[in-house]
Amino acid sequence: MIPMVDLKGQYLALKDEIDSAIAEVLDSTRFILGPNVQAFEREAAEYLGVAHAVSCASGTDALHLALLAAGIGPGDEVITTPFTFIATAEAISYVGAEPIFVDIEPDTFNIDPNLIEPAITPRTRAIIPVHLFGQPADMDAITQIAKRHDLLVIEDVAQAFGAAIEGTMTGAIGLAGCHSFFPSKNLGCYGDGGLVTTSSDEVADKLRMLRNHGSNVRYHHDVIGYNSRLDELQAAILRVKLRHIDEFNTNRRRAAHTYSRLLSGIVIPPHEDGKGNHVYHQYTILSDARDAIMETLTGEQISCAIYYPIPLHRQKVYQQRYEDAPLPVSEDVARHCLSLPVYPELEDSTIENVVASIKAAV
Repeated sequence: MIPMVDLKGQYLALKDEIDSAIAEVLDSTRFILGPNVQAFEREAAEYLGVAHAVSCASGTDALHLALLAAGIGPGDEVITTPFTFIATAEAISYVGAEPIFVDIEPDTFNIDPNLIEPAITPRTRAIIPVHLFGQPADMDAITQIAKRHDLLVIEDVAQAFGAAIEGTMTGAIGLAGCHSFFPSKNLGCYGDGGLVTTSSDEVADKLRMLRNHGSNVRYHHDVIGYNSRLDELQAAILRVKLRHIDEFNTNRRRAAHTYSRLLSGIVIPPHEDGKGNHVYHQYTILSDARDAIMETLTGEQISCAIYYPIPLHRQKVYQQRYEDAPLPVSEDVARHCLSLPVYPELEDSTIENVVASIKAAV
């Protein structure tokens, strides 16, 4: 069996470090907003090049809290992509705003900057680009549009921790960056976890209040807040893994480039636009023979997955509003995309086996 991601292999490689970190937390009996949370926030902020990193309970909460801290609410519109996990749009709906879906680029699968300005209305307040599958979105074009129209930019970095654009880390470009530490992510914990990065003191203060029941001082509640705190055990695990993130991402890129070399001329491999370093949270191909490839791989116990089979504007929860939305690229990619196993520990011999099965299918 070849998994999509080898969490067991990564744990075994870091077992001594992780077990020691967990044991220290258990011995301390400090489990909520303790020293590891504080240290992880400092270390993550330093790594990402931002003034503040505020942890929370999940990547979805990171998006939700960032929108609240940015002042987005009922009556507002937020432009984003329909080709992403639903959390991106859910968070917009949580705050009472409306997601406005703009189609994607056919090669990067990221939001197409050329289509953003036509979607702007007097109600538009923000843009949420998603650095999908680890490929940074075209942030230069997006931030220029945002400046021209006085819009906020909130980055969805759930799939791109450690990616950078000309030396600037994703999550350090917009007003806020929203990160997920779901176990399968490039930087993943052993449960749920999230982080919002920002260089705004005001936004950071609001985030710290919102994640902790609207309180900055114990039993004093200034706003209606939430219970969205990264626990100490997860922070301890993330501190260990953060020390290895560049190595993880380098090895993901190595595996991806091996795939691309071996799959040349057989399928359409992922595109690197040269503007930012792709960190390959997913290795996603396009093929007219997608279903045949998937059937063959599954039969040979090689994991694969379709991310995402139904774009958000076609999901039941949003489809009535976007029934006539012209988003053909998202729909075409959804019909042809397939993600293959990719993780730092993936060996070339395993990649060769996967590629051989793909060749047999097409």
